[in-house]
Amino acid sequence: MKVFIRNRTNQKVCVVVEGPQQPRKLAFVMHGLSGNKNELHIRSIAEAFLDAGYTVVTFDTTNTFGESDGQFEDATLTGYYNDLEDVINWATGQPWYTEPFVLSGHSLGGIATSLYAERYPVRVAALAPISSVISGELSLQAPKYTPQELERWKTDGFRLFKRSDGTEKRLKWACMEDRLKYDLLPEAHKLIMPVLLVVGSDDDSTPPRHITQLFDKLPGKKEMHIIEGAIHTFDKAAERQELQGIVRSWLEGL
Repeated sequence: MKVFIRNRTNQKVCVVVEGPQQPRKLAFVMHGLSGNKNELHIRSIAEAFLDAGYTVVTFDTTNTFGESDGQFEDATLTGYYNDLEDVINWATGQPWYTEPFVLSGHSLGGIATSLYAERYPVRVAALAPISSVISGELSLQAPKYTPQELERWKTDGFRLFKRSDGTEKRLKWACMEDRLKYDLLPEAHKLIMPVLLVVGSDDDSTPPRHITQLFDKLPGKKEMHIIEGAIHTFDKAAERQELQGIVRSWLEGL
């Protein structure tokens, strides 16, 4: 089922609901910056939940390359988080809604879902941040950006990135300024639910050493897996299969 809802700023958000339509097990799966609900690694995560009998909600945030409103250059973590809250709030009125539910997100979706779990821990049964941003400060330290590139981005006010299809995407420095307001580590003790962390060994955006900082602070049942050779988006089919298998096995143990 595909529907279009309105977020708090009256923008259109595309939401897809798959799996059983009775209230039993529910999961929300969220993409990362410039991503969309149909990316192969997002589908791998969603399929693991579907295989486990979950009702799965995916959606395109606003200001990304999907079916929702907005322009990519205006993307921020605050916007991603607000869209997540708005989708969950919409879901509460649906006949298949149940809680506590499971949250999973990739990259910027990983920190957004984790922030939600820190704020509303009793509503979240389990959490699976994949290649997750941990904090704005750590993002500035990621190998992906040299100090010179960051300074140029800040000075120019925007940065151009190459997309996989060869086109260019423009992102404002305001995205990074906004991200600097967020940090999962100070309130990681609130993540009392089971947590699964997965990252690629060659991830230069959210490297394993960043993910380990969150893992070490988690108070409850936790797992961390590093997929050897994988980059941030698990571009190889074998890596996505491994990711799906890790999520599936974790769900079996909940």
